[in-house]
Amino acid sequence: MIFDTLITAEQLASRIDQPDGLIFDCRFDLADVEKGHAAYLESHIPGAIYAHLDHHLSGPITPLSGRHPLPDMRELAHWLQQQGMTSSRQVVVYDDSFGAMAARLWWLLKCLGHHAVALLDGGWQAWTAAGYTIDNQVIQPEAGSFDASFNRSCVVSSEQVLHNLENQEFCLVDVRASERFKGIHEPIDPVAGHIPHSCNLPLTHNLDDQGFFKSAQELRAIYKEINEKCSPKQQVYMCGSGVTACHSLVALSVAGFDRPRIYAGSWSEWIRDPSRPIIMHQPE
Repeated sequence: MIFDTLITAEQLASRIDQPDGLIFDCRFDLADVEKGHAAYLESHIPGAIYAHLDHHLSGPITPLSGRHPLPDMRELAHWLQQQGMTSSRQVVVYDDSFGAMAARLWWLLKCLGHHAVALLDGGWQAWTAAGYTIDNQVIQPEAGSFDASFNRSCVVSSEQVLHNLENQEFCLVDVRASERFKGIHEPIDPVAGHIPHSCNLPLTHNLDDQGFFKSAQELRAIYKEINEKCSPKQQVYMCGSGVTACHSLVALSVAGFDRPRIYAGSWSEWIRDPSRPIIMHQPE
């Protein structure tokens, strides 16, 4: 059986010793960028390899980029190969943010053409709450053979978003919290607000009260209004830096929809150029 969207803690535990599996721990804290790695060294799912958001899953920040620019895809593919990646392996990714960080690697692997990658539903919390085994052993993987090519159609650029303001070729969906989208409160980036003509559907709507993804039926209802406006193939998702937007692509895949594109630079790249239009909060 191939897992290509979500995998439960019970399902992962039942196949933890199978040789075709490859697990990546993607825990990361935006406020303390080494906290996730420290937590991994303390304890993790047996056999898991740590994937650092800044070091492995993003490229260097430039004066024109957002906070988490896309990595060099050849370097990423080489790193994955060194971790034992092959085209036949079942990959599982997890974090302690209910998928908000691990979804980045899920999406990158999809764009690299790897189908068998799943997000651990409920993440680290679900695994530990169920009482499954943890350890602190850092494995030395045997290199695999991973021939991958990044599908550039997975992403849109700032130039395409700017052009879209005039021709409206796609619907831009911002998954940040509503107060950030409205510009009422911005805890991370130096400028608050949103891109004109974008709509807001916070990624937190994808989850239930326990931090698990909602059912396919519930997710279809959540995305119904956007899908009636334009099909998933005509949608582009964004967030603060192109990371958490991937969470909504997982949700759409669970719901059975085609995977939309990502505005990889997202808000933190958009505001690098002060000539780009933004909509800010207007106090009543």
